[in-house]
Amino acid sequence: MKTKQSHSLLALFIFTITCYVSAQKSSTINETNVYEGIEFNMPKVNTTSFPNYEVSIVDFGAITGGIIKNTDAFAKAINNVSTKGGGNVIVPRGVWLTGPITFKSNINLHLEDGALIIFSKDFDDYPIIKTSFEGLNTVRCVSPINANEVENIAITGNGIIDGSGDAWRPVKISKMTDGQWKTLVRSGGVVSKDGKIWFPSEGSKKGYESSTNFNVPDLIGDEELASVKDFLRPVMVSIVKSKRVLLDGPTFQNSPAWNIHPLMCEDVIIRNINVRNPWYSQNGDGLDLESCKNALVYNNTFDVGDDAICFKSGKDKDGRDRAIPTENVIVKNNIVYHAHGGFVIGSEMSSGVKNVHISNCTFIGTDIGLRFKSTRGRGGIVENIYISNIDMIHIPTEAIGFNLYYSGKAPVLDDNETSDAKIQEEKLVEINEETPSFRNIFMKNINVADSETAMFFMGLPEMNLKNISIENSVFETKKGITLINSDGITLKNVKIKASDDFALTIYNSKNIKASNFDFTESKSAIKALGPKTNNIEFDKKDISNEKEQIQQGMGLNKKAIKLQ
Repeated sequence: MKTKQSHSLLALFIFTITCYVSAQKSSTINETNVYEGIEFNMPKVNTTSFPNYEVSIVDFGAITGGIIKNTDAFAKAINNVSTKGGGNVIVPRGVWLTGPITFKSNINLHLEDGALIIFSKDFDDYPIIKTSFEGLNTVRCVSPINANEVENIAITGNGIIDGSGDAWRPVKISKMTDGQWKTLVRSGGVVSKDGKIWFPSEGSKKGYESSTNFNVPDLIGDEELASVKDFLRPVMVSIVKSKRVLLDGPTFQNSPAWNIHPLMCEDVIIRNINVRNPWYSQNGDGLDLESCKNALVYNNTFDVGDDAICFKSGKDKDGRDRAIPTENVIVKNNIVYHAHGGFVIGSEMSSGVKNVHISNCTFIGTDIGLRFKSTRGRGGIVENIYISNIDMIHIPTEAIGFNLYYSGKAPVLDDNETSDAKIQEEKLVEINEETPSFRNIFMKNINVADSETAMFFMGLPEMNLKNISIENSVFETKKGITLINSDGITLKNVKIKASDDFALTIYNSKNIKASNFDFTESKSAIKALGPKTNNIEFDKKDISNEKEQIQQGMGLNKKAIKLQ
């Protein structure tokens, strides 16, 4: 036990030093060197530029204090600057209550130090509009900050933008302590019939009960939508079909649904911002970059209730019909605390995601570190993803996870039922436009300490995960690597310290190559099984005793494993 603790402390020390060195290297990331080391032909992102003209919202009657709505003052200030050809709308120090803020082209909304914008909790301020949410064409309430088909806009400064999300969001009892739940119920609202979900109003509860898809009320007609308006939570910052967008400096927090949602935009820069949501916040994503082209995401901090940095491109047929991938994106020097995923692609990726670089990021206590998710019916291709210099610690599930059965039935039963005899019979499905594909994904210099699982890869039997490499990486975890329905996985200079499990488990996967694969500090070595497992190659120097270190499971062809 003392030795194990010593190893854990050593790993923690190494991780801390690594993070410090990475931080020193990445602290100088700016608009110029953010393009350094990119593996694909990345166009330079066109930047915003504003005239010197500026006005203060106070000039148009805004009153601080957080009591009087300043919706008209914001609108008048934006209209004034727009008629002058563009410029800066200044939000001074103070608390500014307002309804929705609608952008026009050539507007920079600048929050001075100490400025706090709080959005109204009056749902009548937010009319229902046609939009897209979670990749589907649907209706929602208009977003607190919204822009549609504009160009050259920005939100800058060191102020705070608060979406009053607690007025909108349902809360699950499983995400709160007994005391927190009792306090919430006493505050008002209503509870579901099974007592597991709190809703802020009867309308919110009715909307939930009127939905087969948990965010689209498809069991009622349009004439009843007004009665479930409270359920139609908007994203806080909605920027649609716009060009040259900059978010630089502010804190964005407490959103009704997703926090920041650029949709079908081009030339997007998101830097130096803080994104915060309560960890229990339903759909409390940080950034959802959807069907966007040419974007930079760097020097940001996330602490949210759902996925932190997430790339999407539409869901199912609505997404495929849109046919606009997310492409040409650089993600550098970001820190993620609580989130369901640190960096995420999916599950709504039906138009595809390609040409993405992620580096110099740190995930601390994030549920999953690098998360890739989809399912049958989505379609779409995710390819040419380059990930490097990622540090993770205290990851409670997978450091790296691929799940193509997201919200579906996986081919392997849960941990208590994974004996060879109980592995499910996999059913092949015809490959068509609804089949998602993840391929050509390259990872290196990944360091993980004090976490649960190193990697869990689960492709589809009809469409394996293809051509994924991991190089020069160390994982100190309880469980090692599991590969299911994967084709062309390369492990090079990878060390696995799996204290409770096999370093590597392979099931129905092929063309797996491991070289300089160090598993000596794991509880068990390698397990391979499944009749479709084939062409598994290890270096002889890494295997000292083949019979003891490679456990051959049910259905495995004896010629499937080779030592070179």
